[in-house]
Amino acid sequence: MAEDFLLKKLNERRQEGAFRQLRQERGKVDFCSNDFLGIATNNLLFHSAEMGSKDPVTSLHHGSGGSRLLAGNYALIEDAEFLIADFHQARAGLIFNSGYDANLGLLSCLPGRGDTILFDQLSHASLRDGIRLSFANAFSFLHNDLQDLEARLHRAVGNIFVVTESVFSMDGDLAPLERMAALCRRYQAHLIIDEAHATGVMGTHGAGLVQYLGLQDQCFARIHTFGKGLGCHGAIILGSEVLRSYLINFCRPFIYTTALPETSVAAIISSYRLFPKMDQERKQLNGLVRMFLELTKSPSSPLKEGYLQGSFTPIQALICPGNEMVGALSEKLGRENLDVRPVRYPSVPKGKERLRIVLHSFNSQDEVLALAKCLAG
Repeated sequence: MAEDFLLKKLNERRQEGAFRQLRQERGKVDFCSNDFLGIATNNLLFHSAEMGSKDPVTSLHHGSGGSRLLAGNYALIEDAEFLIADFHQARAGLIFNSGYDANLGLLSCLPGRGDTILFDQLSHASLRDGIRLSFANAFSFLHNDLQDLEARLHRAVGNIFVVTESVFSMDGDLAPLERMAALCRRYQAHLIIDEAHATGVMGTHGAGLVQYLGLQDQCFARIHTFGKGLGCHGAIILGSEVLRSYLINFCRPFIYTTALPETSVAAIISSYRLFPKMDQERKQLNGLVRMFLELTKSPSSPLKEGYLQGSFTPIQALICPGNEMVGALSEKLGRENLDVRPVRYPSVPKGKERLRIVLHSFNSQDEVLALAKCLAG
């Protein structure tokens, strides 16, 4: 058969217990989505879809008509870039259709032949894919290991780029950004930080970890995505006016992609007017994180399977080695009406398979208690 080579690879995935399928879950308690503040779940953007229109759905365009360099540029998207850059205390910003597009585009076009990219070994796949497409020399450093990073900085040549996430997507832990920024200053390296899982959640008014630490002027580029805590879609790369112009001229995922439509950009603007005011939701979320950690680390409620990495963010990784074991634990939770998804090899290294537990401001204390009891039972 013409598709035998495809079936062979799919069967290998099945034998490894790593076969991926799309699922729809309805009616279960959400402990898996990245909708940290409940903006998407509670449909908070629907009635503020922007620009003072009585009927925003019909007055805003659902298509942009082309790429930004052809027919797809318009006033609203440039207004959004100015608003977001101002909020994040950056000189300029450029909107992309997704966080994946932003990371792929930035890392593939920015470093050139003879340059060096140093990236945390647990960096997101979108960062790694962009790095693979660049012509630079690229080396990973041990996760959050500043000694290993400095050793590699010492040997780096050309323009040097250091790449990390502020909040890591699979473990929920934080990068040591202050000390990392100090190293970059010492070695004249350009610091690039993906704030995807910090946006809306971390720092004053949810502006992210970089601004909370006052490091915005020490970053060469920051990536903020809108599809997680902000409850809509898209992303922005923040930096200088020069960086913005460079991306417009050389970034292929920007140049050759149809721009986001007005409806999407209006939702982004609405979210940026909404989430900074959601301090109560952030307080509620932080309280649930503390509650979950206390429950799962209590001697009276030990975890029966796996071990909890433990973080102070909404993302909690319960390591449960083996694709079959972590899949079975997810199914067990599903029977208790709890939606917690397994992350299997090869998405994570062998032996690091885990349940990726995500807490939200709309989860109740009773739901978190039920989750902890089920994990201990």
